[in-house]
Amino acid sequence: MDWLSLQQRYPMPSGVSPRALRLLSLKRVLNGTQYDVLPYPFSLERSAAGEYIPLSNRRPAVRCNLCRTVVDDSVSLLFGDTHWPDLVASDERVAEAMNIFAEQTKLASLMMQAATLGAVGSVAVLFEVSNGAPKLSVLETAYLTPYWDEHSGELIKVEERFIIYGRDLVRQGYSIAEDLFGAQFWWQRTWTLMECQIATPWLVGEEGGREDNSRSMHHGLGFVPIVWIKNLGSSREGVPDGECSFERAIDTVIEADYLLSQAGRGLKYGSDPTLVLKTGNFVSNGLAHQGGVASALTLPPEGDAKLLEINGNAAGAVLAHYRELRQLALEQLHGNRAHGDRISAAQSGKAMELMCQPLIWLVDRLRHSYGESGLLPIYRMACRFSNVLEQGLKLGDQFIKDLPLCRMSLRWPSWFASTDPELNSLVQSLVTAVENGILSRETATKMYATASGNIDPGKEWNALQKWVFHKT
Repeated sequence: MDWLSLQQRYPMPSGVSPRALRLLSLKRVLNGTQYDVLPYPFSLERSAAGEYIPLSNRRPAVRCNLCRTVVDDSVSLLFGDTHWPDLVASDERVAEAMNIFAEQTKLASLMMQAATLGAVGSVAVLFEVSNGAPKLSVLETAYLTPYWDEHSGELIKVEERFIIYGRDLVRQGYSIAEDLFGAQFWWQRTWTLMECQIATPWLVGEEGGREDNSRSMHHGLGFVPIVWIKNLGSSREGVPDGECSFERAIDTVIEADYLLSQAGRGLKYGSDPTLVLKTGNFVSNGLAHQGGVASALTLPPEGDAKLLEINGNAAGAVLAHYRELRQLALEQLHGNRAHGDRISAAQSGKAMELMCQPLIWLVDRLRHSYGESGLLPIYRMACRFSNVLEQGLKLGDQFIKDLPLCRMSLRWPSWFASTDPELNSLVQSLVTAVENGILSRETATKMYATASGNIDPGKEWNALQKWVFHKT
């Protein structure tokens, strides 16, 4: 069974677009629930009527979850504790305010969540303000439809629309007749440049979509408070989604899951083989017995007994085949193919980069998607909020107003920290270069600060100048 066949097993909600169905299917793979739609466990080979159950109707007993593993590895290397980028702004006031903003909104954790959910193709970040304080939340995009301005490329409208049951609407405060609790309703919300419009829910199959004035809101911002992020840096105009991080390897992962499941069944058969009795004219009290080596048997002279065993060499062949499938899947996913059990000693930062080079290439593309096209637009939107709100944006204990839309960029740290021998070797090389007039002391200081993990080498040079000045 391949990915296309498995997708056809998923239920198709009425009124859902093909794009939404694709994103929802990919989300199943990301969550590890892609096989839950299959009706039988892998160990059940025959139905109650004695009919053989095909493998395509059985859930695999082993799930390697390579797709989610590579996504988690790439997100950790993208926005982990030691990989969070530093904001460089031409206005110091903006840089200080955005550092407070990132800490207050727990932006690092939110961006890791966004990068994980966005691996299916896209993700959206909703920017809200409550009593002046910023609040960010991640929106899945399966039920969202964005619209951009053809000339400026600015987001001008985002529409959210999905089906909800009447009983769920009652929990949200809607007045729904009791006989419609099980009925399906359309629920719609639309963000525009000036408003957040919420429509009155209407029954599926009927006309509706009238605005609910009691729940809608006129925000008057002049921009849509949503940052739309396309995965893997897709820049095609009018296309809401980028490339999925793991879709190309799903077929290979499915093959590997079923292969390992069958290997497990084979090993169980080998440990407890089926006993076949040939009784001749002797009438047995039953059919074939399971676990035949557990007790001695007495047979008539013309009888015979044998075990249906599986050759043990097959297990090694299966595992070798799985290793090839795993390597192929990791190549398609650009995952880390280095084995931890083969590393006998601590590795240098450069050696770790070489071992994880395919993963680094993947994360390098993700930096464009979630850094330049995700994190920086969020910072710019915070500055726009400080200009639009009457009191400004509440960051920390004070309201900050009129932050300029200055030039911003991200300074990313090194992929892996340098080891002490690497730093010692670098120090000796830099000292030699400075003494021979090949390199300036400022450049050498900044190079060492960058290698040692200092995100802002300029501050290190300023601190060194102050220390030398006070010492003299």
